[in-house]
Amino acid sequence: MESCAGMPEGPSVRKFHHLVSTFVGQQVVKTGGSSKKLSPAGFQSLWLQDTQVHGKKLFLRFDPDEEIGSSGNNPLPESLQKGERKEEARAQQQALGPSSQISDQPSLSLELVDSSGEDGLECLGGDTPAGGAERWLQVHFGLFGSVWVNEFSRAKKANKRGDWKDPVPRLVLHFGGGGFLAFYNCQMSWSSSPVVKPTSDILSEKFHRGQALEALGQERPVCYTLLDQRYFSGLGNIIKNEALYRAGIHPLSLGSLLSPLRLGVLLDHVVEFSADWLQGKFQGKQQHTQIYQKEQCPAGHQVMKEAFGPPGGFQRLTWWCPQCQPRLPPDEPEQV
Repeated sequence: MESCAGMPEGPSVRKFHHLVSTFVGQQVVKTGGSSKKLSPAGFQSLWLQDTQVHGKKLFLRFDPDEEIGSSGNNPLPESLQKGERKEEARAQQQALGPSSQISDQPSLSLELVDSSGEDGLECLGGDTPAGGAERWLQVHFGLFGSVWVNEFSRAKKANKRGDWKDPVPRLVLHFGGGGFLAFYNCQMSWSSSPVVKPTSDILSEKFHRGQALEALGQERPVCYTLLDQRYFSGLGNIIKNEALYRAGIHPLSLGSLLSPLRLGVLLDHVVEFSADWLQGKFQGKQQHTQIYQKEQCPAGHQVMKEAFGPPGGFQRLTWWCPQCQPRLPPDEPEQV
């Protein structure tokens, strides 16, 4: 029911959380999946008691006994909770269509090409039963990571061998209520409790604006800082590109050279774009991008594309407009 063309960002994982939450209080009656390091059989007869979300990570609590958990986060922000359940369900069907698929990206970029067409990540952690202290399953989605509800993902293109093989789910959980969840391309591990820091989660009501601005003001390119999950959990490449363009800031601008006003505008665009993206998912709307994977910006200028990232770190494709996002001289702070 939910799929991503690239690595899921905060809005998508929040949607995953909402979909999974509908199974809370149900018992696992049948299991499957390709995981070898975390045996699907270990989930047999367990009860899904709670789900939480933080940034790009999803947490599921399993217990051997039937008891209703009460510590989970509400899967929707307050702005989406009031009287929108029916509209949300209707919009979800419109957005998903017959194949029940939601995509984070308008099209695939070169950095996200999956040549095999199959699930490629191994799960982390040992084959630990969800008993005792190890009751929380941590799920981190990789490229093309997804959660499907009551159906399986289907191949959309041939792999290197020319075979149209469907992706193999890493984990499949059938519940007593009759439905099932299928997890694709993800890392999983057992933990004693969710590892959460809501002050850094861009979609949390507890997101700390002051800490975020302090991080952005460092003497490093802002495009590096934006993708740092310690400060901006849930922020991914699409949000990074869009927020920088809308704020008129070159990706390699040093945060220390930008004025507090400009950093504040950039942060506003991060939060606004992320919240709009999430809300659009529940209203069946396609997220509109202005610069990401575009050849021209809205002003008609030629868009540049290059991989940027910290030395020795992960390089991410970045789109920007040299005219709308001029680069500041490295030794001249921006004037307010």
